[in-house]
Amino acid sequence: MPSSARFFETWNRKLHFYLGLYFLFFLWLFSLTGLLLNHGQWAMAVGANERRETKYEQALAPLAGDSDAERARDVMRQLNKRGEINWPASQPPGYLTFNVSRPTEANQIRVDLTTSRASVQHFDNSGVAAFRIFHTFSGSRYVDTAHRDWVLTSVWVVAMDALAVGLVVMVLGSYYMWFRLKQKRRLACSL
Repeated sequence: MPSSARFFETWNRKLHFYLGLYFLFFLWLFSLTGLLLNHGQWAMAVGANERRETKYEQALAPLAGDSDAERARDVMRQLNKRGEINWPASQPPGYLTFNVSRPTEANQIRVDLTTSRASVQHFDNSGVAAFRIFHTFSGSRYVDTAHRDWVLTSVWVVAMDALAVGLVVMVLGSYYMWFRLKQKRRLACSL
């Protein structure tokens, strides 16, 4: 066998091994969270749907920024909130309204721009709920996937893209290894 073919086969096997280790985490994650999503009657899944809700109001300093996005980030800074911003379809006159979410919590924030007062509806997700949210978490709504505000959302999306590309590479590498089997074993391995 030529050295370039031997190099490719060695590289393919190592890639297979290390991609498999990377996939192992996601295999467990999606298996367990998929069970929680599919079996909502289980006690653990019922616990995953429980959230604690609190409401409060807080006075804010004058908002900095020229756009709604800049003002929302300033509100988040003043309220000590982190996460991905989701915008409603329209803004009511005189108010800045948006949602901030991450797997462990969600906030619906409404700021009265004339009084600089924020009304916050805060939801705390249980640990099981946060774990289950990772199954569907992309940080953005289906209609707006072009921009993500939170760095952890971007990291998660890159990890999901790497998973998808890695699966394609791994399957193609598997086909190559199957093709390299001796002719008499090819059929038996494909069954």
